[in-house]
Amino acid sequence: MTSTIIVGVLALQGAFIEHIKLLQKASISLEPVSSHEWRFIEVRTAEELCRCDALIVPGGESTTISLIASSSGLLEPLRDYVKVHRKPTWGTCAGLILLAESANRTKKGGQDLIGGLDVRVNRNHFGRQTESFEAGLNLPFLGSVGEGNNIQPFRGIFIRAPVVEKLLPIVEGDHAGEAARGGTVIAPSRPAYAAAAKSMVVEQVEVMATLPGRTASLMGTLDGNYIEDAAGDIVAVRQGNVFGTSFHPELTQDERIHVWWLKQVITAVNNTS
Repeated sequence: MTSTIIVGVLALQGAFIEHIKLLQKASISLEPVSSHEWRFIEVRTAEELCRCDALIVPGGESTTISLIASSSGLLEPLRDYVKVHRKPTWGTCAGLILLAESANRTKKGGQDLIGGLDVRVNRNHFGRQTESFEAGLNLPFLGSVGEGNNIQPFRGIFIRAPVVEKLLPIVEGDHAGEAARGGTVIAPSRPAYAAAAKSMVVEQVEVMATLPGRTASLMGTLDGNYIEDAAGDIVAVRQGNVFGTSFHPELTQDERIHVWWLKQVITAVNNTS
């Protein structure tokens, strides 16, 4: 019997249409190996969110997305979705900021975070819009998409991109140490609900991709107080069902990361069915 998996893309602001187009392309690539039917929907309400087996938080403007989510009553349901139920969730660029447990260099008044990834992100790490760039990324996890050992570099598009500057310890409750940092906001804690969700909370953050050398080349222009030497330029991370990338796969025509992520969604759905 064929089952339907519903994947939502948060559609409050940003590149949500681009994600849906690439998800559709990725689902076609999966047809020979997947018996599932896919539905991809735009998510603007808590009711639409509840229908989703998985969610993408797209790139855009993280403060704007946060403000709209808060004013529309969607922020708390998003926190429950990601942190309490640990549903498969992927954030790109602004989405990575929102899924972080801690974010620095925030605008005056800060912004609300969803949380879910025990990391501190540095907003606009690489500079302003004019300092956006592209770089070929080595993504070993794409070997599971069928490329074996001959994995072609992925074109990473970085637009006012954040970076993961520190992997945080797993703590019960809020990250109080992060809250004490100047210019830093944290996500409120939410206890996981089901046993499977609780097991994901204790999983360590896995570094999925780095951008070697970029921070070193910019050290003369960046505030050293915001740079964690041990972390380097971490541009993709995963913790349990929550995945985040600094860059914008949805702005390319390369569906490989979307194919890989949909495979993770299938695994998660199968484990909870």
